[in-house]
Amino acid sequence: MCPTADNGVIVTSAPTERSTNRRFQLRLALLVALGVFAQESVWNFHDSQTPVTLAGYTTSVALIGLIMGLDNIIGIFVQPLMGFFSDRTRGRWGRRTPFILIGAPIAALLFVLIPLAPTFPVLIAVIVLFSLTANSFKPITEALIADQQVPEHRSKANAVGRFASGLTIIVSALLSLFVVDESVELAYAISAIVMLACFAILLISLRESRTAAYRAVVDEDKELGRETTGFFAVFKDIFTDRDRSRLFMILAIVVTWGAWAAVRALLTLYGVEQLGLSRGDAGGLTLPASVAFLLVIIPLAILSDRFGRRRVMRIGIVVFALGALVAFIFNTSTVATLVGILIAAAGFAGFAANATVMLWNLAPSQRLIGVYTGIFAVSQAIGSSAGPAAMGGLVDLTDWRFLMLFLVGASIVGLLLTFGVRREYAPTQLAEEKFTGAGSGE
Repeated sequence: MCPTADNGVIVTSAPTERSTNRRFQLRLALLVALGVFAQESVWNFHDSQTPVTLAGYTTSVALIGLIMGLDNIIGIFVQPLMGFFSDRTRGRWGRRTPFILIGAPIAALLFVLIPLAPTFPVLIAVIVLFSLTANSFKPITEALIADQQVPEHRSKANAVGRFASGLTIIVSALLSLFVVDESVELAYAISAIVMLACFAILLISLRESRTAAYRAVVDEDKELGRETTGFFAVFKDIFTDRDRSRLFMILAIVVTWGAWAAVRALLTLYGVEQLGLSRGDAGGLTLPASVAFLLVIIPLAILSDRFGRRRVMRIGIVVFALGALVAFIFNTSTVATLVGILIAAAGFAGFAANATVMLWNLAPSQRLIGVYTGIFAVSQAIGSSAGPAAMGGLVDLTDWRFLMLFLVGASIVGLLLTFGVRREYAPTQLAEEKFTGAGSGE
């Protein structure tokens, strides 16, 4: 149990030294990345093709957007709670595995039913149930990234997961290109089968209850007692702790992820309205940025574990701002815009590789990793929803040529927020490391 004060708030005072001689568990990182690939392959295909399915029943783009945005709203409420429940779970299958074993098959079945829905109300019901089920195990899969690595190697593991997530965009595109026009029902089924097959490989190979990470949690329970911090006490602690590092990190995620989401959401329109490109050519602006992100995220994660996550995060945000500034200065040039977006994407990778990891490592206990994964998901969802809306509103008030300048401003705000993050590790979490054998991964 985490040390607590009389008022029930978690105290974060403990030795601050950490071991630096433990190995990065590459096999475990790749296995968990397979799980991330599994769930994100379905989500990406859902985002790509379900709007078209909805368009068969309604001509209202606003209604389609609202329905497609329900998964973010559901995730805000479901993901932290399910992460919290998994933190409390102990059993023969581990603490994360039971939720995936139950949730993944149900989500796969619901996903396959989306193109088969006979009426519009049934379709909406199936989409909502799918979003609810898939959101219930999404943070749990990602929590495995932190579970299976010691804190000083989590950036690399997270980057491998992010890389796997990026690859799902390619899988979704291939399904759209080669299968959808032949049979949209088959395309949904293939996506669901890929998810189940990847999860099966992960769960059979990982055997969570036998890993060193799970044994360490059980050993800590025996010595200190089961974790008793309540769900709402977790959030109260973040807001009342004198050290505001976690709160500033959450705010930095909202702002910086919001800026990146605005790039992704508005870039095609920017290409059409500002650069005078066709819809197809403008849509292609994001592809080089995605490639740049995938190429640099793992090297940046290695540098982060070596030289410090806050440093790489801040440099990444500065690079993001410089890329947006280049695109703004030369806002009539397609080539300059591409160069600027490439620079911005590479910079954002430095932030993305470390944002989740910072929250994991600042959690007051390794036994609260699941709920902190959910908190990251909520921060990301708020940013992804508010960012495009805010940037779009500013464009409405001014002109498309100022979009990139607004992104520079948002980046600066995100950068300033990171300076409120005063540390990279929670002292109490470092004190728990005695329960995990140095260098042992399984």
